[in-house]
Amino acid sequence: MRSVVFDLGGVLVDWDPRYLYRKLFSDEEEMERFLSEVCSPRWNRQLDLGRPFEEAVAELRARHPRYAREIEAYHSRWGEMLGGPIAGSVELLGRLRGRGVPLYALTNWSSETFAIARKRYGFLGWFEEIVVSGEEKVAKPDHEIYRRLVERCRLDPRSTLFVDDVEENVAAARSLGFYGVVFRSPEMLAEELARLGFLESGVRAGG
Repeated sequence: MRSVVFDLGGVLVDWDPRYLYRKLFSDEEEMERFLSEVCSPRWNRQLDLGRPFEEAVAELRARHPRYAREIEAYHSRWGEMLGGPIAGSVELLGRLRGRGVPLYALTNWSSETFAIARKRYGFLGWFEEIVVSGEEKVAKPDHEIYRRLVERCRLDPRSTLFVDDVEENVAAARSLGFYGVVFRSPEMLAEELARLGFLESGVRAGG
């Protein structure tokens, strides 16, 4: 194993729309219904695929005028969905960087809002390359975005660890020859990095 590819959201960055919408809804059940049926994961995926926020928000607002304010907040207050860095994971990233391990990232993220994350999190500058779905107009687990990562970064999947919190994304990476790990916790990742020889044995996230 030579290099590591990280997913960002759910692995290094804590992103959850509930951080924002708990401020806008007094009823938790209504909030969950809104996030599953209005500003849904399927709708958010369109943004990850590069659809402009302004267009997506306008169309959704017309379909659900009752929630116009909440829909608009998905764009205007998007930064409030960021809960911060996942400290243990960022610490491991720093240790890998200190050992000279080539680091890359592959993320499903809108190109518009990724600019906010770049400014907020300095550790995003530690990667040699970050492939963003919103810029590529294709997202995980589509094999095409993995192929672009391999070609652009000149990676050998057989010597590359791929870390993601979504099993489907890891399965796609494995099918293309990567060594894939489903992220569950920084502690679990630390053990896997040590087992693969990236870090010294016995290293603990946060320790």
